Amino acid sequence: MGFFSNILEKLGMKEAAAAPVITPPPAAASPAPEPAPVAAAPAEPVVQPIAMVDVVALLTEKAAKHPEKLNWKTSIVDLLKLLGLDSSLAARKELAKELYCPDDKMADSAQMNMWLHKQVLGHIAANGGNIPKELL
Repeated sequence: MGFFSNILEKLGMKEAAAAPVITPPPAAASPAPEPAPVAAAPAEPVVQPIAMVDVVALLTEKAAKHPEKLNWKTSIVDLLKLLGLDSSLAARKELAKELYCPDDKMADSAQMNMWLHKQVLGHIAANGGNIPKELL
């Protein structure tokens, strides 16, 4: 993801943007293959958990230091500004397309912005960010 990966990078979540690492289980060594009366179930792969990032604390700290009063909890424009990213309508439309915004919402910038804000926070949470449920 292009624009969204920039958001993750600004949040220090660049590694979280990659898919979770799946390590196959170690293979059992056997001297000679012998027919087994019952087939053994394959071992489950090991999934490495995603490291959590305290996004709320990070954004709250950035907002306190920012010269403008920004409400990142409700505004996609303020969230993007806080992260130092382009918050123009064209940039938001690019991000909305990247996240598969429905056409009916793309036609109305206010609806698109509300949809986009929820989607961005949801995607941040899915990538290891601690977004409170009330913001999702």
